[in-house]
Amino acid sequence: MTRLSVEILAADTVEPITSAGHAQLGIAVLAGIALIVLLITKFKLHAFLALTIGSLALGAFAGAPLDKAIASFTAGLGSTVAGVGVLIALGSILGKLLSDSGGADRIVDTILARAGGRAMPWAMVLIASLIGLPLFFEVGIVLLIPVVLMVAKRGNYSLMRIGIPALAGLSVMHGLVPPHPGPLVAIDAVQANLGVTLALGVLVAVPTVIIAGPLFSKVAARWVDVPVPERMVPPRPSEDLEKRPGFGVTLATVLLPVVLMLSKALVDIVVDDPAHTVQRVFDVIGSPMIALLVSVIVGIFTLGRPAGFSKQQLSGIVEKSLMPIAGILLIVGAGGGFKQTLIDAGVGQMVLDVSKSWSIPALLLAWLIAVAIRLATGSATVATVSAAGLVAPLAADMSTTHAALLVLAIGAGSLFLSHVNDAGFWLVKEYFGLSVGQNLKTWSVMECIISVVAGGLVLLLSLVI
Repeated sequence: MTRLSVEILAADTVEPITSAGHAQLGIAVLAGIALIVLLITKFKLHAFLALTIGSLALGAFAGAPLDKAIASFTAGLGSTVAGVGVLIALGSILGKLLSDSGGADRIVDTILARAGGRAMPWAMVLIASLIGLPLFFEVGIVLLIPVVLMVAKRGNYSLMRIGIPALAGLSVMHGLVPPHPGPLVAIDAVQANLGVTLALGVLVAVPTVIIAGPLFSKVAARWVDVPVPERMVPPRPSEDLEKRPGFGVTLATVLLPVVLMLSKALVDIVVDDPAHTVQRVFDVIGSPMIALLVSVIVGIFTLGRPAGFSKQQLSGIVEKSLMPIAGILLIVGAGGGFKQTLIDAGVGQMVLDVSKSWSIPALLLAWLIAVAIRLATGSATVATVSAAGLVAPLAADMSTTHAALLVLAIGAGSLFLSHVNDAGFWLVKEYFGLSVGQNLKTWSVMECIISVVAGGLVLLLSLVI
């Protein structure tokens, strides 16, 4: 939950670095985003440099002192890398172990044998939804990428046809279903019932992920037809491996971090006593970093040993796994820096202030506020936390089911239109080897579909229950 704590701190306790009015801030946001897009698309500047320049330009347009704009950017970059950097590194090591040992190859062969043809996108969305239930979006991406790319490559599928369902499964779980931090914070803010919210969240999530995943992937594959990025595809292991690990032990290794994190969430609900020894133990072993670290260590024995790897070979695998992610870490970190500059400039508060005068139904208001904050800051968690705090008083007279639907409306709005100020946008772009325009037409549109469909279903449910 470190990342959540950092974002709440950034959103709630940092004084604005500028005294600019709403109009100037709005112009600064538009100018900063436009500059980033222009530098990347027109001048072909690396995304890390474009985000860095765009963040400083946004601060300047908003009238912030340069030193404070720099401090905001570096703080955001640091907190983002601190939150996801180690997770991406550990996930990359686990992915490399999977690929080099033949474990990922075994999973791919099994999936291709049992779910070929039209069933493949449905298989991917199911796997992603199960894996994504207790995981941060970034962790799920790292765990699934080797499988997604290998299935697309080996089965000669369109990358979008396989990738979009996986991304949809992860994103829907992240925004709508506890125990993800965003929904949990919103549940606490509006005093909603966790069990009812979980049940309704799954009810909304199922049709949403079907529409945004397997169904939209057909359209996305026609819009963007790109080859699988060779630099990210795990190579097929050499045929001189003594023995590939079995499907069962490989799948168990991949799911181990999922099980550990889900166990932590269940213990938190059942025990509900931070001082209890059992909960304290699971708080440690179920944290994302420890869960992935344990999985890497276990993978050395369950994947490396069957493949006959020596200690030197295992060391080489770890070293090689870290090289491809250096650029990704910098770009994701810079996206976090841009997001923090937006927050520190007061853009999130500006959206909250403007929205106070809106007079519309509570569920739609919650969705719109979360959408506006998401567009301005790029953070789904910040959008959820801020919107929940603003609309919490509206839940006082609501029924149990409608309070739960209020949480889901906020979660749905927080997923709307991921773009250049979202670290997840750059993570997907780099892993899938897409241009900015291609990422907007696939990943960003998919996020819009998730947000609109989920929001519409929430409003529909509010009329019948």
